Amino acid sequence: MDLEDVLTDLGLTDKEARVYLSTLELGPSPASDIALRSKLNRVSSYDILEKLIQKGFVSTYTHQKVKFFAGTDPDLIRSDYRQKYLNLKSALPDLRRLHGKTSHPKVRYYEGIDSIKKIYLDTLTAKTEILNYADSKSIRDHWPNYDKEYVRQRVKKKIYLRGISPRDEHGEAVVAANSKNYREIRLVNPGEFSFANEINIYDDKVGIISFGKEEVLGMLIESQEIADTQRAIFMMAWEFAGYNLRT
Repeated sequence: MDLEDVLTDLGLTDKEARVYLSTLELGPSPASDIALRSKLNRVSSYDILEKLIQKGFVSTYTHQKVKFFAGTDPDLIRSDYRQKYLNLKSALPDLRRLHGKTSHPKVRYYEGIDSIKKIYLDTLTAKTEILNYADSKSIRDHWPNYDKEYVRQRVKKKIYLRGISPRDEHGEAVVAANSKNYREIRLVNPGEFSFANEINIYDDKVGIISFGKEEVLGMLIESQEIADTQRAIFMMAWEFAGYNLRT
Protein backbone atom coordinates (compact mmCIF):
# COMPACT_ATOMS: atom_id res chain seq x y z
CA MET A 1 0.00 0.00 0.00
CA ASP A 2 1.29 3.47 -0.90
CA LEU A 3 2.67 5.35 2.12
CA GLU A 4 0.63 8.46 1.35
CA ASP A 5 -2.54 6.32 1.25
CA VAL A 6 -1.68 4.86 4.67
CA LEU A 7 -1.32 8.36 6.10
CA THR A 8 -4.50 9.70 4.49
CA ASP A 9 -6.34 6.73 6.04
CA LEU A 10 -5.13 8.10 9.39
CA GLY A 11 -6.78 11.43 8.64
CA LEU A 12 -4.01 13.44 6.97
CA THR A 13 -4.62 15.31 3.73
CA ASP A 14 -2.52 14.47 0.66
CA LYS A 15 -0.28 17.49 1.24
CA GLU A 16 0.08 16.78 4.96
CA ALA A 17 1.11 13.20 4.16
CA ARG A 18 3.65 14.43 1.62
CA VAL A 19 5.15 16.94 4.05
CA TYR A 20 5.33 14.41 6.89
CA LEU A 21 7.15 11.92 4.65
CA SER A 22 9.57 14.69 3.66
CA THR A 23 10.36 15.41 7.33
CA LEU A 24 11.17 11.73 7.87
CA GLU A 25 13.42 11.62 4.81
CA LEU A 26 15.26 14.86 5.57
CA GLY A 27 15.51 14.70 9.34
CA PRO A 28 15.31 17.98 11.32
CA SER A 29 15.18 20.74 8.70
CA PRO A 30 14.04 24.33 8.12
CA ALA A 31 10.65 24.85 6.46
CA SER A 32 12.33 25.97 3.22
CA ASP A 33 14.10 22.60 2.78
CA ILE A 34 10.92 20.69 3.56
CA ALA A 35 8.97 22.83 1.08
CA LEU A 36 11.52 22.09 -1.63
CA ARG A 37 11.42 18.34 -0.93
CA SER A 38 7.60 18.35 -0.83
CA LYS A 39 7.35 20.44 -4.03
CA LEU A 40 5.20 23.02 -2.26
CA ASN A 41 5.71 26.73 -1.73
CA ARG A 42 7.23 27.79 1.58
CA VAL A 43 4.09 29.48 2.93
CA SER A 44 1.90 26.43 2.27
CA SER A 45 4.51 24.11 3.76
CA TYR A 46 4.78 26.22 6.89
CA ASP A 47 0.99 26.18 7.38
CA ILE A 48 0.92 22.41 6.86
CA LEU A 49 3.79 21.91 9.31
CA GLU A 50 1.87 23.86 11.96
CA LYS A 51 -1.15 21.58 11.41
CA LEU A 52 1.07 18.50 11.66
CA ILE A 53 2.45 19.80 14.96
CA GLN A 54 -1.12 20.05 16.28
CA LYS A 55 -1.80 16.49 15.13
CA GLY A 56 1.38 15.16 16.74
CA PHE A 57 3.15 14.21 13.50
CA VAL A 58 5.84 16.91 13.70
CA SER A 59 7.81 18.65 16.46
CA THR A 60 9.85 21.84 16.28
CA TYR A 61 12.79 23.56 17.93
CA THR A 62 14.96 26.62 17.29
CA HIS A 63 18.73 26.49 16.78
CA GLN A 64 20.81 29.62 16.13
CA LYS A 65 17.62 31.59 15.44
CA VAL A 66 16.51 29.09 12.78
CA LYS A 67 13.32 27.08 13.32
CA PHE A 68 13.71 23.37 12.60
CA PHE A 69 10.94 20.82 12.06
CA ALA A 70 11.30 17.10 12.73
CA GLY A 71 8.94 14.25 11.86
CA THR A 72 7.66 12.27 14.84
CA ASP A 73 8.98 8.71 15.10
CA PRO A 74 6.37 6.44 13.41
CA ASP A 75 6.49 4.07 16.40
CA LEU A 76 5.40 6.92 18.68
CA ILE A 77 2.52 7.71 16.33
CA ARG A 78 1.50 4.06 16.37
CA SER A 79 1.52 4.08 20.18
CA ASP A 80 -0.54 7.27 20.23
CA TYR A 81 -3.17 5.83 17.88
CA ARG A 82 -3.25 2.60 19.87
CA GLN A 83 -3.91 4.56 23.06
CA LYS A 84 -6.69 6.51 21.33
CA TYR A 85 -8.17 3.21 20.15
CA LEU A 86 -8.05 1.79 23.70
CA ASN A 87 -9.65 4.96 25.08
CA LEU A 88 -12.47 4.69 22.55
CA LYS A 89 -12.91 0.99 23.25
CA SER A 90 -13.27 1.61 26.98
CA ALA A 91 -15.78 4.41 26.34
CA LEU A 92 -17.94 2.39 23.92
CA PRO A 93 -20.44 1.07 26.53
CA ASP A 94 -21.21 4.61 27.70
CA LEU A 95 -21.34 5.94 24.14
CA ARG A 96 -23.74 3.16 23.13
CA ARG A 97 -25.99 3.95 26.07
CA LEU A 98 -26.11 7.61 25.02
CA HIS A 99 -26.75 6.61 21.42
CA GLY A 100 -29.77 4.52 22.40
CA LYS A 101 -31.43 7.03 24.72
CA THR A 102 -33.28 9.04 22.08
CA SER A 103 -35.79 7.79 19.53
CA HIS A 104 -36.18 11.05 17.58
CA PRO A 105 -33.93 11.65 14.55
CA LYS A 106 -30.35 12.58 15.31
CA VAL A 107 -29.18 15.52 13.22
CA ARG A 108 -25.61 16.78 12.92
CA TYR A 109 -24.68 19.97 11.09
CA TYR A 110 -21.49 20.74 9.18
CA GLU A 111 -20.06 23.92 7.70
CA GLY A 112 -17.13 24.28 5.28
CA ILE A 113 -15.61 21.73 2.92
CA ASP A 114 -13.26 20.19 5.52
CA SER A 115 -16.20 19.64 7.86
CA ILE A 116 -18.41 18.34 5.04
CA LYS A 117 -15.84 15.61 4.35
CA LYS A 118 -16.96 13.98 7.62
CA ILE A 119 -20.28 13.15 5.95
CA TYR A 120 -18.46 11.41 3.11
CA LEU A 121 -16.23 9.63 5.62
CA ASP A 122 -19.34 8.36 7.40
CA THR A 123 -20.69 6.87 4.15
CA LEU A 124 -17.60 4.64 4.11
CA THR A 125 -19.11 2.79 7.09
CA ALA A 126 -22.22 1.88 5.05
CA LYS A 127 -23.49 -1.69 5.28
CA THR A 128 -25.99 -1.03 2.47
CA GLU A 129 -25.42 0.42 -0.97
CA ILE A 130 -25.35 4.21 -1.21
CA LEU A 131 -28.17 5.90 -3.13
CA ASN A 132 -27.07 9.28 -4.39
CA TYR A 133 -28.35 12.42 -6.10
CA ALA A 134 -25.47 14.67 -7.12
CA ASP A 135 -24.15 17.25 -9.53
CA SER A 136 -20.88 15.62 -10.59
CA LYS A 137 -19.20 19.00 -11.08
CA SER A 138 -20.01 20.70 -7.76
CA ILE A 139 -18.22 18.32 -5.42
CA ARG A 140 -15.11 18.20 -7.61
CA ASP A 141 -14.99 22.00 -7.84
CA HIS A 142 -14.90 22.21 -4.03
CA TRP A 143 -12.84 19.05 -3.46
CA PRO A 144 -10.41 18.55 -6.39
CA ASN A 145 -9.04 15.29 -4.94
CA TYR A 146 -12.53 13.84 -4.37
CA ASP A 147 -11.97 10.84 -6.66
CA LYS A 148 -8.61 9.97 -5.12
CA GLU A 149 -9.48 10.64 -1.49
CA TYR A 150 -13.09 9.42 -1.41
CA VAL A 151 -14.11 7.36 -4.46
CA ARG A 152 -10.97 5.23 -4.24
CA GLN A 153 -11.72 4.44 -0.58
CA ARG A 154 -15.36 3.56 -1.34
CA VAL A 155 -14.26 1.19 -4.10
CA LYS A 156 -11.62 -0.35 -1.85
CA LYS A 157 -14.32 -1.06 0.76
CA LYS A 158 -16.60 -2.46 -1.99
CA ILE A 159 -19.49 -0.15 -1.13
CA TYR A 160 -21.71 -0.01 -4.20
CA LEU A 161 -23.29 3.29 -5.25
CA ARG A 162 -26.28 4.04 -7.45
CA GLY A 163 -26.68 7.65 -8.43
CA ILE A 164 -28.66 10.14 -10.49
CA SER A 165 -26.87 13.15 -12.00
CA PRO A 166 -27.46 15.85 -14.63
CA ARG A 167 -26.62 14.86 -18.19
CA ASP A 168 -23.70 17.19 -18.93
CA GLU A 169 -20.01 16.72 -19.74
CA HIS A 170 -19.19 16.08 -16.09
CA GLY A 171 -21.98 13.53 -15.70
CA GLU A 172 -20.94 11.79 -18.92
CA ALA A 173 -17.35 11.55 -17.67
CA VAL A 174 -18.52 9.97 -14.41
CA VAL A 175 -20.73 7.46 -16.26
CA ALA A 176 -17.79 6.48 -18.48
CA ALA A 177 -15.94 5.32 -15.35
CA ASN A 178 -18.92 3.48 -13.80
CA SER A 179 -17.57 -0.06 -13.93
CA LYS A 180 -14.12 0.60 -12.50
CA ASN A 181 -15.57 2.76 -9.72
CA TYR A 182 -18.11 0.19 -8.49
CA ARG A 183 -21.22 2.22 -9.24
CA GLU A 184 -24.05 2.88 -11.68
CA ILE A 185 -24.95 6.48 -12.50
CA ARG A 186 -28.03 7.39 -14.54
CA LEU A 187 -28.30 10.82 -16.13
CA VAL A 188 -31.31 13.11 -16.44
CA ASN A 189 -32.03 16.28 -18.38
CA PRO A 190 -30.47 19.20 -16.41
CA GLY A 191 -33.02 21.57 -17.95
CA GLU A 192 -35.84 19.70 -16.20
CA PHE A 193 -34.06 18.48 -13.08
CA SER A 194 -31.40 20.62 -11.45
CA PHE A 195 -29.43 19.54 -8.39
CA ALA A 196 -28.70 22.31 -5.91
CA ASN A 197 -27.89 19.77 -3.19
CA GLU A 198 -26.22 16.38 -3.00
CA ILE A 199 -28.04 13.64 -1.10
CA ASN A 200 -26.60 10.31 0.06
CA ILE A 201 -28.93 7.65 1.47
CA TYR A 202 -27.43 4.62 3.24
CA ASP A 203 -28.15 2.41 6.25
CA ASP A 204 -30.46 4.49 8.49
CA LYS A 205 -28.88 7.80 7.44
CA VAL A 206 -29.42 10.62 4.97
CA GLY A 207 -26.56 13.02 4.26
CA ILE A 208 -27.50 16.33 2.61
CA ILE A 209 -24.87 18.74 1.27
CA SER A 210 -25.47 22.17 -0.22
CA PHE A 211 -22.76 23.63 -2.45
CA GLY A 212 -23.58 27.34 -2.31
CA LYS A 213 -21.66 30.15 -3.97
CA GLU A 214 -20.65 31.58 -0.61
CA GLU A 215 -20.46 28.52 1.63
CA VAL A 216 -20.77 24.76 1.80
CA LEU A 217 -23.24 23.39 4.34
CA GLY A 218 -24.41 19.93 5.24
CA MET A 219 -26.39 17.82 7.64
CA LEU A 220 -26.42 14.14 8.52
CA ILE A 221 -29.81 12.79 9.61
CA GLU A 222 -29.95 9.46 11.43
CA SER A 223 -33.45 7.97 11.34
CA GLN A 224 -34.62 4.65 9.94
CA GLU A 225 -38.01 6.11 8.98
CA ILE A 226 -36.54 9.09 7.14
CA ALA A 227 -33.92 6.95 5.40
CA ASP A 228 -36.54 4.41 4.27
CA THR A 229 -38.80 7.17 2.92
CA GLN A 230 -35.92 8.78 1.03
CA ARG A 231 -34.91 5.35 -0.27
CA ALA A 232 -38.42 4.79 -1.67
CA ILE A 233 -38.43 8.22 -3.33
CA PHE A 234 -35.02 7.49 -4.84
CA MET A 235 -36.27 4.20 -6.29
CA MET A 236 -39.11 6.03 -8.06
CA ALA A 237 -36.61 8.53 -9.47
CA TRP A 238 -34.28 5.68 -10.43
CA GLU A 239 -37.01 3.96 -12.43
CA PHE A 240 -37.81 7.25 -14.18
CA ALA A 241 -34.12 7.78 -15.02
CA GLY A 242 -34.02 4.22 -16.38
CA TYR A 243 -37.09 4.91 -18.52
CA ASN A 244 -35.29 7.94 -19.96
CA LEU A 245 -32.41 5.67 -20.96
CA ARG A 246 -34.78 3.35 -22.84
CA THR A 247 -36.65 6.09 -24.73
